[in-house]
Amino acid sequence: MNNFFFYENTNFFANFTKFLQSREQTNTEVAKSVSSIIDDVKVNKDFAVKKYTKQFDNINLDSKGFFYKPIEIKESIDKCSSKDKDAIELSISRILEFHKKQMPSNVNWKDALGIELGWVWKPIDRVGVYVPGGKASYPSSAIMNIAPAKVAGVKDIILASPCTNGIYNPLMVYASSSMGIKKILRVGGAQAIAAMAFGTESIEKVCKITGPGNEYVAEAKRQVFGKVGIDSVAGPSEVLLICDKNMPEKIAAIDLLAQAEHDENAQSILITNDKEYALRVEKEIENYLMKLKRKEVASRSWKNFGAMVIVPDFKKSIEVSNLIAPEHLQLCFDSAEKYLNSIKNAGSVFLGYWSPEAMGDYITGSNHVLPTNGTAKFSSSLSVFDFMKRVSVTKVNERGFKKLGPSVVRLADSEGLEAHSLSVSERLKRL
Repeated sequence: MNNFFFYENTNFFANFTKFLQSREQTNTEVAKSVSSIIDDVKVNKDFAVKKYTKQFDNINLDSKGFFYKPIEIKESIDKCSSKDKDAIELSISRILEFHKKQMPSNVNWKDALGIELGWVWKPIDRVGVYVPGGKASYPSSAIMNIAPAKVAGVKDIILASPCTNGIYNPLMVYASSSMGIKKILRVGGAQAIAAMAFGTESIEKVCKITGPGNEYVAEAKRQVFGKVGIDSVAGPSEVLLICDKNMPEKIAAIDLLAQAEHDENAQSILITNDKEYALRVEKEIENYLMKLKRKEVASRSWKNFGAMVIVPDFKKSIEVSNLIAPEHLQLCFDSAEKYLNSIKNAGSVFLGYWSPEAMGDYITGSNHVLPTNGTAKFSSSLSVFDFMKRVSVTKVNERGFKKLGPSVVRLADSEGLEAHSLSVSERLKRL
């Protein structure tokens, strides 16, 4: 049996927590390598970016140029089939519509003293969007990052995606171009993150960087945070599937493998109240693993990080789910909706048989850039809020100043901030 856990075992929580933490080991060699690349790019700018792009991706930026040329974008678009274009356009329209509903409103009011208070929302000036390249080049990732930025009103968006050995996904270029992106950078890895964070002769410094990537990209985002904003330090993808025996074993198996095929470190967990059903699902997983195109990746993921959890009832399954805080949570059992209010920690919840996580990855409208590694306990999916700033606004009138000023003086004096106190007391003398 592959990593079976039984809720009713005495040491369940200790053993299961240890299992969950097994993916969280920090690679100090990656951290050192990334730090060196960032320092080099900060000092040597374009030269360093060219060097690492040649070293890691076998691309000569001197001859190719940092950004895709208009003719290259056109040629990429011409390579895309009309059916693929239609699917991308449908995805874009639905994802834009979902994010438009997130737009916040400016708020202002007057309190009892006539003091005007409130806040206004402003878009970030310039953002960098990272999209994985090579064997993991997804147009959906471009759409998911660009859509909320565009809806938020960001005027300047740079998209960075590696082009290893000159290989790239034309659909990624088409999706980006369709959403008005003109700056598509053929640079990836830590050097792309560093270039966008600090700026080079050819690449403008951005204010925030979003988007998933490999462990080098994630570590680079971690290290530049504070110099620029980031959405999160994303880890490998994960899904938690909670279901009973009414869910066909083959469907449960392939839903679990839909995450496992992403990455060797991805995690797929099944929670059910029926051990025999879990064993049947495991058998179906083994059958699928013999024929999937990405069977080697999926097999390593399932063997190392896949798990089955047997619970006595679905109330306990929600308790375990909140402990995991999964990126994707599928609830596939009768009356799943009634448990929704009990779910405290999850990136995105999918209710019912007809709502596999794969639908959310592409077309339903919700964002697939989600918190991983338990960070759903304190963070949310990518949204328009990630591309906006809230600016507080205050206007104090004479009456309000006279009423509140003396308290400010006392508080400032108690903290030993004399200039603060004088800033108010000197005005009070003029009333």
